[in-house]
Amino acid sequence: MKVLCSIIIVICMLLSIGVHAQNTKEKSSHPNIVMIFIDDWAWNGTPVPMDDSMPNSGMPLLQMPNLEKLAEQGMKFQNAYSGAPQCSPSRVALQTGQSSPRNGFTVYMNSGGQKYYNESKKYSRFPVVPNVSDETIDADATTIPETLKPLGYACAHLGKWHMRGNPGDEGYLVHDGSTSNSQGNSKIPDDPKLMFSITSKAVDFMEAQVKMDTPFYLQISHYAMHEGRECLMKTREKYAKCNEVQEYYKKLGKSPNVKVSYEEGPKDKFTISASQDPAVWLGMGEDLDGRIGVVLDKIKELGIEDNTYVIVAADNGYRHKFYPNLKQPLHMQKWWIWQGGIRVPMVVKGPGITAGSVFKGNVVNYDFLPTFYEWAGGIPAELKNIDGISLAPYMAGEKPGEDFLNRNLYFHYPHYRSTVPHSAIISGTKKVLHFYERPDIPLLFDLSEDVGEVHNIARENPKEHQALYKEMMEYLNKVGARIPKKNPNYIPEAYERDREYYKRKGGLPFEGSRKLAEDER
Repeated sequence: MKVLCSIIIVICMLLSIGVHAQNTKEKSSHPNIVMIFIDDWAWNGTPVPMDDSMPNSGMPLLQMPNLEKLAEQGMKFQNAYSGAPQCSPSRVALQTGQSSPRNGFTVYMNSGGQKYYNESKKYSRFPVVPNVSDETIDADATTIPETLKPLGYACAHLGKWHMRGNPGDEGYLVHDGSTSNSQGNSKIPDDPKLMFSITSKAVDFMEAQVKMDTPFYLQISHYAMHEGRECLMKTREKYAKCNEVQEYYKKLGKSPNVKVSYEEGPKDKFTISASQDPAVWLGMGEDLDGRIGVVLDKIKELGIEDNTYVIVAADNGYRHKFYPNLKQPLHMQKWWIWQGGIRVPMVVKGPGITAGSVFKGNVVNYDFLPTFYEWAGGIPAELKNIDGISLAPYMAGEKPGEDFLNRNLYFHYPHYRSTVPHSAIISGTKKVLHFYERPDIPLLFDLSEDVGEVHNIARENPKEHQALYKEMMEYLNKVGARIPKKNPNYIPEAYERDREYYKRKGGLPFEGSRKLAEDER
């Protein structure tokens, strides 16, 4: 009898071990997801050309071998868009899978603790009355960690948050708190933009989850490449010696051996401000790439490379005006819904993604949430009240159909700043913009032939313009977007006296074809 009991105990133990092994196998089969989110990065701001047919869709002087390797091993997205032309609303779109007009977080400005932000007094004599914006992620919105946690994921957010609220309240197990731009201006010589310390914490998080055999979502939201530029001095010195940068110093009347200063105040020919120095921006990019490399190396060292997706993308477009001899391929910059403000670099590597592949369909950052959910084993169709579409099938090689290729992407910025209130819809290769100050000027562009948005073809194609405009306004109304109204107290003289009036002029609507700016191709 004792022998029989012993045999039964052994069998139970073996069965228990088998069940545990099976559970471990199932648990480990969930892929890890690492999102490396870069701040203020132009579509043409990397050495990886986002469009192989356009030489100026990349910056060859900037050395980022790890990003280039990632593109060689994964998929490059030629037509990737941010969720908004400013960092905070774009980050909210990423977290919620919702467009800005749906989630209501359309701008970030100082609020003074009010529920909504509105500068109506400042703009009380402007052509239209701008709208308020939500200040935080809506309580009823489901975020990335809230979506992945039920599937067994541990989630971390390191670096720049800038959405008010607290990452822990949105489901993040590990985070840096409610950070904004200020924390990133570290002025720590060996930790520029905190990129080294953020990476160190990211490595610790990955090691801990692998040790516990827990699938994870890790978002590394770098403060680079935002203003307040910083880099290691040795990296800056490398780029300061480049011929192109030396030419730039010469144009400014600077010494060839000019030294950078992070302090405010007037500069002589022997010093240059960090914000004006191309060598600092280039150095920041190379230092950032080194941190990307550390993450990739750790993933390989931990033995999870074959089961980990790595995404590198930007929060919004930008315009690197100081960069020597660069002709910009896109119109305008951050804050604008012109292509320069919303088109961004994006590269993804992971299981099932063909090395060196290029995806040419339109994608937007609110596609990430349903994509991550599908990777984690969920069914994207179950997700409610989102605008994004899972990209998982297309990254696995499925050819996109016309429904996907011609779907509508929506952008909404009903505010003033250095911009004016405007909205846009992109459907396939066609784009309609609407400026609330000038509803009399219809705008339609064919992005397949006019990526720089030079030729407004709305007058020649009134039916196509009207159809897309109607779809856009119907969507904005459907999701309850706030719409600017005509201002009965408009005074042209007051509008033109505003200190940012001339910043706005370059991005205003136009009939026919516009003249190219000096730094455009």
